[in-house]
Amino acid sequence: MLSPTLNTHKPLFLSSFNNKPFSSPFLSQQPLFILHLSKTPFKPTKTLSVSATRIPSSPPPYQQVYQPFRPPPSPIPSQYKSLDAPSRLEILANRLGLWYEYAPLIPSLFQEGFTPPSIEEATGISGVEQNRLIVGAQVRDSLVQSNTDPEIVATFDLGGAELLYEIRLLSATQRSAAARYIVLNKMDAKGAQDLARAIKDFPRRRGEKFWESFDYVLPGDCLSFMYYRQSREHKNPSESRTNALQMALEVAESEKAKSAISEELEGGGERKERAEGETPDGVLVPVVRLKIGEVAEASSVVVLPVCRSEDGERKIVEAPWECKGQGEFGVVVAEKAWERWVVLPGWEPVLELGRGGVAVAFPDARVLPWKANRWYKEESILVVADRGSKEVKADDGFYLVTLDGAGGDFKVERGSALKERNVVECLGTVLLVVRPPRYETDDQLSDEDWE
Repeated sequence: MLSPTLNTHKPLFLSSFNNKPFSSPFLSQQPLFILHLSKTPFKPTKTLSVSATRIPSSPPPYQQVYQPFRPPPSPIPSQYKSLDAPSRLEILANRLGLWYEYAPLIPSLFQEGFTPPSIEEATGISGVEQNRLIVGAQVRDSLVQSNTDPEIVATFDLGGAELLYEIRLLSATQRSAAARYIVLNKMDAKGAQDLARAIKDFPRRRGEKFWESFDYVLPGDCLSFMYYRQSREHKNPSESRTNALQMALEVAESEKAKSAISEELEGGGERKERAEGETPDGVLVPVVRLKIGEVAEASSVVVLPVCRSEDGERKIVEAPWECKGQGEFGVVVAEKAWERWVVLPGWEPVLELGRGGVAVAFPDARVLPWKANRWYKEESILVVADRGSKEVKADDGFYLVTLDGAGGDFKVERGSALKERNVVECLGTVLLVVRPPRYETDDQLSDEDWE
């Protein structure tokens, strides 16, 4: 029978070719024990303790530093948790259940490797509708968590994804108020979209005329203020302006807002402190902000030559007087070549312009002769003028002139100031002031919106 015995030998050292001791983090200069086999019974002659620290440990396995983001899984209703992927696809394809119940199945399929096109192919639900269902279900959950009236929430159980999707950018408190307003007023998806935009836009309009008369907490007042602002883009008096004011009055909720709009309809608002560009004899210069994509969505557009504020009177005179579309494709043809052009939506003041329209680009809005706001120094503007109307008629009208004769920079002046200097003719009557679009998207939420 073989038995192991331990014999102690002299220390064994490793050396390099230069007869120098060899060092290694895994080897220490300690005596090595050699194991011999013999046929004598095993009798331990020495107790040997082995330290774990002397045994070389294997290097740690490689770990990936970057881990791709994985969104937390959406809560799946209990009746669907045990289903496999084909069963979930079948539920989506046949719309089995309420929309907000099977909507969480879509992100669960994403986590299993499905893509929007593959889900559309299997279920017939387009990618746009998939997104609408997912977001709508999340908005509905936020309404439930914010203790919104259960009857209001239940109204969206049948086909409410499209409506709830439109209020996704509002805070939890705003969503609850907006959902209630949508239900009580039986609004469609377009109405819900306008309401959400009006609520988001209202704080940005601080300082505008009658802003303080509307209550930000009330969704109807926010929508009413949007219609009121739209009314100021039309001539006074005009049917379009009256219709916009009547819409604002219909949706207003607070008595203060209703009183302000009623006064505007009756003409009393014109007798109060004038807003920028508005005058007591009905002369109105709208100040509008161009929205991103507004030109592309407009049913009609106007193409105008552009002059810079420092170009002088000669450039204004030389600019083309007419630019119109010709042929079946509406090819734009100008009477002469020009370096700068601008395309504006077919707003009423410029659509009725006809010949002689021109846009003058100013680096800021301090050239305007009314009360200055903060944005006057921050934004460039376009002033649209009618060169066919050069006579200085109304004292409160606005006219394009040069500061120092024919070679000076352009400026906008009131008719009363020009008459005091015995000026009877100008370069053109001002019709519209255009502010540039804001490039931050409406889909971006501010910090206070995250609830």
